[in-house]
Amino acid sequence: MRREDLPAPDAGILLTHFLTVADVPRSRAFYTDVLGGEVVLAENPCIIRLANSWLIMNPGGGPTPDKPGITLRPPADPATATSFLNIRVADIGAVHRRWSERGAEFLTPPIDRKAELRCYLRDPDGYLIEVGQATGLLRGVLADPPAGSGGGR
Repeated sequence: MRREDLPAPDAGILLTHFLTVADVPRSRAFYTDVLGGEVVLAENPCIIRLANSWLIMNPGGGPTPDKPGITLRPPADPATATSFLNIRVADIGAVHRRWSERGAEFLTPPIDRKAELRCYLRDPDGYLIEVGQATGLLRGVLADPPAGSGGGR
């Protein structure tokens, strides 16, 4: 393991994403074999380098001295999400085909949302992953407001 492979900046900050997973080997395989990430550390915690970022994965568990009163667990209800991974790509059609061939199950094919083309898939624990390619946004075209927001442009 090389230092430059680890999410450990020499200065400033670096953003990573932590996922509480039910089965580390299963999740590790998904993020490497399907999405093309690279294993930096297999366990305790599992660290996957994916493009220009890192995913850190560990099983859930109860409170610890540094997070008293907090229990970590994978999503309980896949129909409700409070956060999700947002992966930006240069060619969503190619990524959709490649990841589908590797076993990814997308909720829909890429859909034109004016500002971007986007689609979603889930990882083995049910975490939602958005895959998007900026299109109209690059020309100043914004997406419609979210459904039910009452906002308009």
